[in-house]
Amino acid sequence: MHCVEEWYNVRIEEKGVSIIYEQKKSGGEANIMKKIAVAMAKGGVGKTTTAVNLAHGLAESGKRVLLIDCDTQGQVVKFLGVKPKYSLYEFVKGHDDKGNIIPKNEVAEMARKNLWVIDGGLKLVELKHWLGEQPREVRQTILKNELVPKAGTLDYLIFDCSPGWDVLSVNILMAVEDVICPVALQGPAVEGLKTFFTYLLSAQKINKSLQLKYILPTLFDKRTRQSFEIFKQLKKMFPREVCEPIHYNVRLSEAPSYGKTIFEYRKKAIGAADYKKLIRRIAEDGK
Repeated sequence: MHCVEEWYNVRIEEKGVSIIYEQKKSGGEANIMKKIAVAMAKGGVGKTTTAVNLAHGLAESGKRVLLIDCDTQGQVVKFLGVKPKYSLYEFVKGHDDKGNIIPKNEVAEMARKNLWVIDGGLKLVELKHWLGEQPREVRQTILKNELVPKAGTLDYLIFDCSPGWDVLSVNILMAVEDVICPVALQGPAVEGLKTFFTYLLSAQKINKSLQLKYILPTLFDKRTRQSFEIFKQLKKMFPREVCEPIHYNVRLSEAPSYGKTIFEYRKKAIGAADYKKLIRRIAEDGK
């Protein structure tokens, strides 16, 4: 059976006020410069901190970024100090839980100049349940087909993923090409990475363009031998993928409580300098 896919033409208004999704019919897919998932099987490694500061740093450099929260905790909007009315649930389904039609342009919230967010939150539980009920041949690529902006209108599409493995996780890995994997330099860090790697290999059987592009060491504490040992181990295992580490930094943990990124809260903090290195690497990659 031939299926005509719907995709949404994203128009960025001249004043940068909103992202407008205009429903169109098309048999092809528009290209996004970079589609990135910030993912790891283990929690507490700095996924949301990385996703938010990466997205804002790229936006500050003039890139147009859409950041999507795929965690039921809904931390992204708290980190950015915004309160969207709708979430990814309404974006994918096209209506709220009462059946009221919700235009996609009302879901993406402008959080900063050049930066839009789609909230996650508890409604993702319902979304996962709904995705699981869809036909097996289409359920894994629903998110990919819903998030297809017109070529040239967005520079980055970034997903903040939850730990674990479920139907939404699979959808995200079908929708991206690059994965940033934060690895905390403490405890059984490498074990968490090995677990995630098995998830990735499973997803790569379907999404051939998917790759573990960046391994980001986080919570690097110069006072502990363990941080240096794990960092050395990661560099030996993944010499090309390992990025410069994000140091343990109190300012990074303080910033979200003020609804600010590290660049707004303490732009001279070591955490800001570390994330600038990551942003530079990603921005220059492939040039």
